[in-house]
Amino acid sequence: MRIITYNVNGIRSAMKKGFADWLRSDPADIICLQEIKANAEDVPVADINATGYEVFSYSAQKKGYSGVAILTKLKPKNVICGNGLQQSDAEGRVIRADFGDITLINAYFPSGTSGEDRQAYKYQWLDEFFTYLDEVRKSRPKMIICGDYNICHKAIDIHDPVRNKNYTGFLPEERAWMDKLFGNGYVDTFRHFNQEPHQYSWWSAFGGARANNKGWRIDYINVTEPLKAKLKHAEIMPHIVHSDHCPVFLELKK
Repeated sequence: MRIITYNVNGIRSAMKKGFADWLRSDPADIICLQEIKANAEDVPVADINATGYEVFSYSAQKKGYSGVAILTKLKPKNVICGNGLQQSDAEGRVIRADFGDITLINAYFPSGTSGEDRQAYKYQWLDEFFTYLDEVRKSRPKMIICGDYNICHKAIDIHDPVRNKNYTGFLPEERAWMDKLFGNGYVDTFRHFNQEPHQYSWWSAFGGARANNKGWRIDYINVTEPLKAKLKHAEIMPHIVHSDHCPVFLELKK
């Protein structure tokens, strides 16, 4: 099973930048998208279907905002939109698909960048999402949790940890939540294989950040411990440029 997580910063915008051509190259069996920024009727389903992927999407109620999707060549036995929490579901932040005994959860975490109220909601959302994951794990212990987390876990995951220590996405409380996640039976699959610095998945649009690789690693594919033995390969793909993010890849053994 080959999985990609990718914040496309608008699915229609990505399509104009060659996204469909990239899909035709068969980059993965399952591709989880965040920030699709499209209502259900505006998702280019037919164009994506033509590349070999089935589309399951969950849009925000607000037009042009948030939203997640799963593109897959493998047939899921179950797809659930949302996690049952009113505000999170109104913002189209979570979609789940079950493939055999493996549950895949694709999530777009709140960013907190637009003010104190949103930062407070981010903390609320993190607590609620952690509880949701633990509830799912009781009956579905083999889990993959991927998406744009909008959090750098450690100093190695951000180009300038000193100057960014007071910025949302690298605040102590956010990083502590990541500590809690990885301390409770979830595995950071990229760091399982790669301990090198300067590995990022998002870059600011300003100041030549991407060209100079001044980025943040905020996109993750994490698994629960029962899947750790199946980890085969993980990488970040900064050469793919449909978005200000890039894809993150994981391959599991059969």
